[in-house]
Amino acid sequence: MLSHDPLARVLTVDLSQHSFAIDERPDLFEAALGGAGVAIRLLEETCPQGADPLGKDNPIIFAVGPLVGHYPLASKTVAMFKSPHTGNLGESHAGGRSAVSIRMAGYGAIVIVGQSESPVYLVIEDGQVHFRDASALWGLRSSYTVGSVLREREQGSGHRSIMRIGLAGEKQVSYACVITETYRHFGRLGLGAVFGSKNLKAIVISGSRTLPVADPRRYRAQYNALYKEATGSVLMKKYHDIGTPINVLPLNELGALPTRNLQAARFAAAEALSGETMAEQYLGRRLACSHCPVACIHIAALRTPQPSEPYFYKTSMLSYDYEPIFALGTMLGISDASGMLRLMDEVEIQGLDAMSAGVTLAWATEALERGLVTLTHTDSVALTWGDADAAIEAVRRLVTQPTDFYRALARGVAHASSIYGGEDFALAFGGNEMPGYHTGPAGYLGYLLGARHSHLDNAGYSIDQKNLASGTQPTVEGLVDQLLEEERWRQVLSSLVVCFFSRGLYTPEAILEALATVGFESDKARLRELGADVLHRKYQFKRREGFDPLSQPIPRRILETASPSGPISETVIRQTLRRFASMESGDQDALNGDVIE
Repeated sequence: MLSHDPLARVLTVDLSQHSFAIDERPDLFEAALGGAGVAIRLLEETCPQGADPLGKDNPIIFAVGPLVGHYPLASKTVAMFKSPHTGNLGESHAGGRSAVSIRMAGYGAIVIVGQSESPVYLVIEDGQVHFRDASALWGLRSSYTVGSVLREREQGSGHRSIMRIGLAGEKQVSYACVITETYRHFGRLGLGAVFGSKNLKAIVISGSRTLPVADPRRYRAQYNALYKEATGSVLMKKYHDIGTPINVLPLNELGALPTRNLQAARFAAAEALSGETMAEQYLGRRLACSHCPVACIHIAALRTPQPSEPYFYKTSMLSYDYEPIFALGTMLGISDASGMLRLMDEVEIQGLDAMSAGVTLAWATEALERGLVTLTHTDSVALTWGDADAAIEAVRRLVTQPTDFYRALARGVAHASSIYGGEDFALAFGGNEMPGYHTGPAGYLGYLLGARHSHLDNAGYSIDQKNLASGTQPTVEGLVDQLLEEERWRQVLSSLVVCFFSRGLYTPEAILEALATVGFESDKARLRELGADVLHRKYQFKRREGFDPLSQPIPRRILETASPSGPISETVIRQTLRRFASMESGDQDALNGDVIE
């Protein structure tokens, strides 16, 4: 590591005392690089066993990596905390400007501890932390308004990052998100609720530092090579042109697009919600995260007629991606793109994770359809497939919580189904609602076993598709090897921190060359060791907090709905869970005793 590199500095903010401290931790970053590697170590240091996720002992950790601010697509911030949604490891990644802003402010990591007595927001800039009164922001209906006020009130336009929560975070909905730069999110696992529990409404981060490089000429050559490869990539061009919604039609054709709470895996109206249709009819602009030449963020311009005046329309600019289209579109049977976008807008206004909100409402719609709950439970909201207006009303009630039913829904589908029934079609894995891929066994094993129970942990859905394309029928051992290898490598990428879309560009060779130009000398063996260590530390934390991979519930719905890979076998899933747990933990005796049928 270069001397005086701001990456080595850790800022700790104590909300209880309204104080802060800065520590030099070069040893930490030399051992773990940054991002997820540093964050899990800081979580080990600062989160007591059994801490209440919504209590003062639960820390919030933001960490960035050594390539942030230096290289294209190294644009993510890792947030780590104890999740109020699952009661276990919480980890969420966000793009936008936050990672570069944290580095320019002079830090590699920020740790927020304690609990403020009254609403505050933080302003972090060039070695200082200011605690601002957020009483006037607390209770504002729209997360958009909070962003507008902060942009007007605080300096740093053009290079600052603004993180904020909506009413869902204030009400501590367990899957409330943190919004950053309006169109990016720390979405999964309830970071917004942790903000709310600490009376923390927002964080504004800015700085003006310069970042050193070890060898400018070598750095420029490697930067140009990565930039050229990124801008010349066919895959990156697709992400630029259409974005992640390009997945809608291929997954539908494959029979892997979850529809109406996974009662089906094809949606008859998929064309209306496809990336191509969205781009043709709604695309208003494209945006990029800092230091990214791809611009995969697609913004829809939605014109909504206003009843107060003829020929007058309100134009809303809404970010759309594949996962919100799945969760708030096909999963709810909504075929009207404008209705789906209005629902996305309400989810954004309230500050909810789109995936968890959509999957939870899909379960609620089926529960009402089956008679497990009544209109009394739903406060007279008649949830039906394809009705965007009813879903919008339900989203508002997830936050206002007028009935016990909505209070249960505000804790997610696993919790709600444990009270009202319907656990067989409650699509949660490790307590986290499913992503939009019904591809086969590797996908669901990925959700069950991934450290964050996310499709981005180990790309199980992608493993299914590769095995389908090659005609391969993997053994239990083969599936475990594929999942473990991919997730361990992704821990390296999320320690750097680079966007997973660029994983094809950031090969081990490219990473080692890039690291050398910014003062980190390493080798392939050390990178592999780092990935395995980070994953192992995450699982140690999860087990410490009560996670048992062998006792996870498997919703019967995934066994009943045909997948492109054929029937999904519960026996194979259980066997694979056991083998994965044994291999990840290094329990050789358990592994030797495993019976593979």
